[in-house]
Amino acid sequence: MTKYLGLLYNNVGQNNDTSLINMKHFQNDFHNWTSGNDKIDKLIQNAQLNVDYWWEVIEWIPCDKFKDVKQIGSGGFGTIHYARWIDGYIEKWDIENHQWKRYNNSEVALKKFDNFVNFNDVLNEMAIHLKTHSTFDFTSIRFYGITQDPETHSYVMVLEYAADGNLREYLKNNFNNINWKKKIYSLYDLSSRLMNIHELDIVHQDFHPGNILSSDFKDSMRISDFGLSKLIEANPNNPEKKNIFGVLPYIAPEVLSSDEEYTKAADVYSFGMIAYEIITGFPPYPDIPHNKDLAMKICNGLRPKIPIHTPKLITRMIMRCWDARVTHRPTFEELNNELQYYIDCRNEDSEIRIQIENSKKLSKNLGLTNSITPTPHNYQTHPQAIYTGRLLNFSKLPKPKNEENFERNLKN
Repeated sequence: MTKYLGLLYNNVGQNNDTSLINMKHFQNDFHNWTSGNDKIDKLIQNAQLNVDYWWEVIEWIPCDKFKDVKQIGSGGFGTIHYARWIDGYIEKWDIENHQWKRYNNSEVALKKFDNFVNFNDVLNEMAIHLKTHSTFDFTSIRFYGITQDPETHSYVMVLEYAADGNLREYLKNNFNNINWKKKIYSLYDLSSRLMNIHELDIVHQDFHPGNILSSDFKDSMRISDFGLSKLIEANPNNPEKKNIFGVLPYIAPEVLSSDEEYTKAADVYSFGMIAYEIITGFPPYPDIPHNKDLAMKICNGLRPKIPIHTPKLITRMIMRCWDARVTHRPTFEELNNELQYYIDCRNEDSEIRIQIENSKKLSKNLGLTNSITPTPHNYQTHPQAIYTGRLLNFSKLPKPKNEENFERNLKN
């Protein structure tokens, strides 16, 4: 991946002359289009005037430029549709023909917002998504531009189409083919992307496997859905109690109990739950209702049981992420460095490699499939185990704490 990024920078690296020409091409075309909304126009124009690389470009795209539109998913705030973009996204300026060279007939995803969603929230998601993709290339799903629904007249985000879908479905269908090397690399990949987002002082607030997408999970992953994300303010004190929206098993206990505002540490807690899912193949708490009783148990220290044959260094990393004590959780920079070290450990005598080999031997002796049984694609979820985002209005939850043996287990 690093080598690939290096080639990109060498081929399309920032060139002041090229950037200036591109900006002029965009600027000269401003009078030829409008979204019908000054704020949308300004967002697109400002992005075009500050573009350095082709993958940062966003455009206003008329709705008649899409064909084969069909719904492929839904969430708490809208629906996702598959489409083919007839013109396709910009590759470069064609000097000979004085026009943009494009990838014609591109597959894209259209994110349509429900009518009840506030326009300023839509605008905020667009701005944050643009910032995460343009500042750190390939961190989030690529944002191609904005169009408008011809029937509802609501604004629609045009995004990269992730052919492999989301992480939960990928794990459910492919877990038995994922070895320890790939698991650790996947955790490293995700920690890198969240580290990039946090460096922008952005908290995701809705981080779960349904919002981790890829065109090819064997290569890399992308972060999506910044609808709840926000830029951290210098003084975020806000006495007003906010509604909690998300997927219960991935929401940090201090957020559930309204003990603290949503912080970077809450994203780390969510990462810990996702790490558990990547390691075991199972989502957290699949066999019980996701209701107030579970929320209370989480605040009182309930966490998923990590299989005993999991390498202890990985177990410890996950446990640190879901520590009820917010200040005891690692940062994504610390997680990224730790996982990078595990990836770089080529010495057969290194602790992580010894633990992985012991895990394989123990799993084989116990007759387990990929370190756990039953196989993940056969697990059954409780009818009230809900892994899609929803409004969670749980009142009078206890102050978060770790279970009694948490610290002892962490040390051991």
